[in-house]
Amino acid sequence: MSLSPQFGGLIPSQVQEVLNSNYLQFNGGGGAGDTNTFAQQYLPEVYEQEVERYGNRTLSGFLRMVGAEMPMTSDQVIWSEQNRLHIAYTGVGVAVGPGAGNDTAITLPAAQANVVSINDTIVILDPVTGAEAKAIVQDSGAYALSGLGNAQLLTVQTFDDVALIPANGWSAALDKKVFVYGSDYRKGTDTVQGSVTALNQGRISVDPQLTQYSNSPIILRSQYVVSGSDMAQIGWVEVATEDGTSGYLWYLKAESETRLRFEDYLEMSMVEAEFNQVGGAAGVAASPGSEGLFAAIQARGNVQSGFTAAAGLDEFDAILKNLDTQGAIEENMLFLQRQTALDFDDMLASISGGYAGGTAFGLFENSEEMALNLGFSGFRRGSYDFYKTDWKYLNDASTRGAINGINSIEGVLIPAGTSTVYDQILGTNIRRPFLHVRYRASQADDRRMKSWLTGSAGGAFTSTLDAMEVNFLSERCLVTQAANNFVLFKGI
Repeated sequence: MSLSPQFGGLIPSQVQEVLNSNYLQFNGGGGAGDTNTFAQQYLPEVYEQEVERYGNRTLSGFLRMVGAEMPMTSDQVIWSEQNRLHIAYTGVGVAVGPGAGNDTAITLPAAQANVVSINDTIVILDPVTGAEAKAIVQDSGAYALSGLGNAQLLTVQTFDDVALIPANGWSAALDKKVFVYGSDYRKGTDTVQGSVTALNQGRISVDPQLTQYSNSPIILRSQYVVSGSDMAQIGWVEVATEDGTSGYLWYLKAESETRLRFEDYLEMSMVEAEFNQVGGAAGVAASPGSEGLFAAIQARGNVQSGFTAAAGLDEFDAILKNLDTQGAIEENMLFLQRQTALDFDDMLASISGGYAGGTAFGLFENSEEMALNLGFSGFRRGSYDFYKTDWKYLNDASTRGAINGINSIEGVLIPAGTSTVYDQILGTNIRRPFLHVRYRASQADDRRMKSWLTGSAGGAFTSTLDAMEVNFLSERCLVTQAANNFVLFKGI
């Protein structure tokens, strides 16, 4: 039997009528082996609706769960983040001091300003040997005292009068940590030091420092074009899309899927965007790019490589200990690819009191007589709460789910807290999620998500083009505040 045209490529017709282009040919037989008969005049059974073999194909929704969208009116968004409150130094060297007895000379890193005052009390830690000492500052190079000549040098006296030398358990490397925990003055004294010049007398005033970050919006565009003739065709297969669009007109499906794809691009760009480090061609200004979520965490956050269930809680506890050194935000969201999500389930199940033969019975509403729930949507460890969910973007074969190799992204930990910032548009302090999107908008134009029609078909009468052009545009960027509280899970 031959089909003209081959089934699956039948040409639609505007009216429901029998044509050579949309029905089987049963009168063209006669050749050897040709089984065409009058009984083949009927159409095969055709399902009118498409089969949704990939389920819901859209990927967006991640940012709607963890962030917010707010307008801005500039080409750049700038925000400031607090630095640490207390004074601490790492990479410090210690040696026998210039004075008598067991005075100790402490050399602070050149990259850090010396803001330690005389009579400050400090803790000195040796991470190599575990040795510890407490001392009081006798001279500080920050005062530019005569005889020191080194602004990064402190002379201190340990309270136990023990020299910080290898013979007493101290390493010789420049690896010590020093932090100020208070001060100690004698009775009836002033903060003015006798050997201090008039210009620098008294305690050093520690001015608050802040770190500024910025991001720039990128312009995203897309377009769908259908000719006026194609718009007048009707098909026999009913089309439907995730946004509810349905009908027997194929261009409706194409236009709807273009919109859905563009909406996914809006989120994917905020996740994957990078600053452009390469200039444009001669005479052409290059797009500056933008900083997406992954780039922000790798630049300013925490990266965990090769997380596996085999390591159990030890590896995860190391993440918690690192979070303790940062903002220690209590509630956090885990967005994971499938294998990493299963690793978390295995890790949690392995510590269950009813764990037997690889299966947890009698806990978390499980029992031997019922279908087991082997997944965990949330858990608490230490002082932290974690809510775990799958991230479709990391599982979909058309995006990051297609590769499971070196440097692949396996998940991300996002704090669920908020920060208080001053909003110039509203003129007041407001609370915003650490992760949020800024889009260009003003009273004249809103570029959050624009769509418009051009051409001379489909209701548009803007040009002589015999087609309908559907245009999409957005201008936006992602603000990742306090990235030091985020964790990026990467493959080995």
